Amino acid sequence: MVRALQARGLPVRVAGTSPARLAAVFPGVPQVRLDYREPSTFGEAARGCRALFLVRPPAISRVAQTLNALVDAARVEGVAEVVFLSVAGAGENRVVPHHAVERHLMAGPGGWTLLRPGFFAQNLGDAYRRDLLLDDRLYVPAGRGRAAFVDTRDVAEVAAEALASPAAHARRAYTLTGPVATSFGEAAAILSEALGRRIRYVPASIPGYAVHLLRRRGLPLAQAAVQAILHVGLRFGSAEAVDPTLARLLGRPGRTLADYVRDHAELWRR
Repeated sequence: MVRALQARGLPVRVAGTSPARLAAVFPGVPQVRLDYREPSTFGEAARGCRALFLVRPPAISRVAQTLNALVDAARVEGVAEVVFLSVAGAGENRVVPHHAVERHLMAGPGGWTLLRPGFFAQNLGDAYRRDLLLDDRLYVPAGRGRAAFVDTRDVAEVAAEALASPAAHARRAYTLTGPVATSFGEAAAILSEALGRRIRYVPASIPGYAVHLLRRRGLPLAQAAVQAILHVGLRFGSAEAVDPTLARLLGRPGRTLADYVRDHAELWRR
């Protein structure tokens, strides 16, 4: 998204807990320290900015004193627009933390745009990567469910467009999906072909997946619970529907899961 904004000629500031790491990842881009658990960093991070791109780190489950407090501090500093990376279904699903952030934005002053992507193709290279590298398996409680995997590169293009043209996207909520629904068995086949070794899809039980996240992956309890909840809906088709919004906003079809795997095959090579 930083690259997409720079391509539009817009000035960008990146914020995170380690400005030194940000400087290494984004050479030449101004950086500032921001820690959701330290409200004293909120004002300085937002000062002088017209707009804010807001992301919830998976480890943050309590949003009132973190994301929502940052939004309030940003408004005080004059931030007029907030583009929030939410999740599909957050408008009705009160269980996911994104719901409370959306409600806070809607109830407060200033402009906002809600991006509600479905399951990220990049989950294969992040949340599922260790299972693929160590065990040659996809292990999630998705049953026979399918997901219209969306590429974060496409989501970034939509976010940049919303930030560049706020009037055209103010107070809009966009559900963003990829162009085709893919089962996890099909995802395993795509990976197998790209990597030249067999990748299996092993449907997990809900308790088994929670234990897997806690014991083998070492996730905090709250983060493991949210991740398990987000996956359970796959069994019932919550991420299967293909929405045309992303293609309409981009003016082209979105990337497929096969596109993502082909472009990032080195992530799963041993």
